[in-house]
Amino acid sequence: MNRARTNAVLFWIGVAVCFVLQLMPLPHALAPLKPFWLALLLVYWTLEAPAHVSLGRAFVLGLLGDVLTGDLLGAQALRLCILCFILLRFRARLRFFPMWQQALAVLALLVNDRIVQLAVRAVSGVPAPPPSFWLAPLVGMLAWPWVFLLLDDVRARMRARES
Repeated sequence: MNRARTNAVLFWIGVAVCFVLQLMPLPHALAPLKPFWLALLLVYWTLEAPAHVSLGRAFVLGLLGDVLTGDLLGAQALRLCILCFILLRFRARLRFFPMWQQALAVLALLVNDRIVQLAVRAVSGVPAPPPSFWLAPLVGMLAWPWVFLLLDDVRARMRARES
């Protein structure tokens, strides 16, 4: 299997795992801490292999996420498109940041995602969320180094297996 095909398979497996993690129930007290797994996956693939991530693909994955979670149709799609647009715009800089700076950039992206989500909720008439709504970006920032290292390791192992 060539490298592009291997990356495509890993991308789609990652998307499936993200959707499972997104649907995984958590106790009520831990629910606000669940990071936006699909956003973290798209951040990784946008930084490492942008050929697998486009605004159209982000939009379709967001629509699929909306259907799976029962959210307002198009809300996740809008959020993921904005996230991918920012990442594609600043990819050349972000890619070479040290891990701690990447984690801070991911925090900024996830906070921006929450702001967009808050705006969509306000337009749709949903009441304001509790303050714990803002904890998920912090958890995403803390998870980012581990997500990056895990996906990078899996890609390296697959490349070594090809050789």
